[in-house]
Amino acid sequence: MRYLPLTDADRGEMLAKIGASSIDDLFVDVPEEARLDGPIHDLPLHASEMAVERHMRMLSKKNLAAADAPFFLGAGAYRHHVPASVDHIIQRGEFLTAYTPYQPEIAQGTLQMLFEFQSQVARLYGCAVANASMYDGSTACWEAVAMAGRIARGKRRKVVLSGGLHPHYAEVVRTMAKFTEDEIGDALPTMKGTPDLDGLIGRIDEDTSCVVVQYPDILGRLTDLEKIAEAAHAKGALLIAVNLEPVALGAVKSPGEMGADIVVGEGQALGVGLQFGGPYLGLFAVRDQKHVRMMPGRLCGETTDAEGKRGFVLTLSTREQHIRREKATSNICTNSGLCALAFSVHMTLLGEEGLRRLAAENHRLACLAADRLAQVPGVSVLNDNFFNEFTIRIGRDAREVVRTLADKGILAGVSLGRLYPHADDLADGLLVTLTETTSEDDIDALCAALKEVLQ
Repeated sequence: MRYLPLTDADRGEMLAKIGASSIDDLFVDVPEEARLDGPIHDLPLHASEMAVERHMRMLSKKNLAAADAPFFLGAGAYRHHVPASVDHIIQRGEFLTAYTPYQPEIAQGTLQMLFEFQSQVARLYGCAVANASMYDGSTACWEAVAMAGRIARGKRRKVVLSGGLHPHYAEVVRTMAKFTEDEIGDALPTMKGTPDLDGLIGRIDEDTSCVVVQYPDILGRLTDLEKIAEAAHAKGALLIAVNLEPVALGAVKSPGEMGADIVVGEGQALGVGLQFGGPYLGLFAVRDQKHVRMMPGRLCGETTDAEGKRGFVLTLSTREQHIRREKATSNICTNSGLCALAFSVHMTLLGEEGLRRLAAENHRLACLAADRLAQVPGVSVLNDNFFNEFTIRIGRDAREVVRTLADKGILAGVSLGRLYPHADDLADGLLVTLTETTSEDDIDALCAALKEVLQ
């Protein structure tokens, strides 16, 4: 049965209305080499359900799953243990409401959860206010840049991106800035033990609206945000701190405490699995409450009803579906409600003490791995400091080594050549990540395999 309500006459009338002679005219902007010239080659037009399931199972067996091998990948997507209780709680009836809590009287469970989520993120980031989440870390990063532009009221158009910012995040900022005419000044990471703060600070001037710094950065290094905040504020610019690994904030000083004006990041590490790359969870907070009305997204608040009972409502929702377009701060249409719930449940189960213990175990394992890897001939550890991920140099193109080790059943890390394919001086860098899911046997296996491959 085909569910196509339009007739050929209907389609012809619609095409004539917009001045197109055929449906193909609608795709003239797509390069010809990117268009299909017919059915997909080697793909049958139909197959039975059982045949498709059998074929998909065969394809899945070609994968090396995170749980089936020593796993050292990170760079913004982390494998942490998610308690079974998280999945159980997020399926409870009080949270199975419409994704947008337009009617607070039937969405109190969702609203209370988002309110508590905001409180957790604000405390974690050392900020005054957090919103009810964003789509993911990269879009949260761009929204922070856009917010800084609103605060500057268009008088400042220069955005300084640290070389230590994840290149995918930087690319999202560059893409979106095409529509706002912001001038994006970024750089490649320096292969040094500590970030080049003087070089970054030297790029800040009176035209700068904001400085964007990742903490810890893409090489795993921890940056002195206080020094950057002081320099940015002296020029009238805002400091945006980007955190991709929230577990790190159980061990290191929060960005808000160090002077960051806007703190954003990725919350996937808590409560949300790797999930083939998404959906994930963007976090967004501001240090000063005076900037609340410039924030994107939505905020949930606590109130009392007509009978004086505590209740929760959508306090601010500064998007164009709710208010006049010229007053809107973002066209983001929703928040990552389910992932935010999972994050909040996991944080609640951990508590402050549990988060600190989890962070300490991550750091212990990373230190152990760094010490052992430094003893492998041909390997040198780049970082002077790190939390749970660090960069090693191996004297060869790390992309080839990662592929070889994957064939041996070890997911060794993220090669910098993959992140920066056109930067030859970064090609021998390998970002190695340790979490509580990594065993000491896994570390020994990585060291032994690298020793064999590099000799």
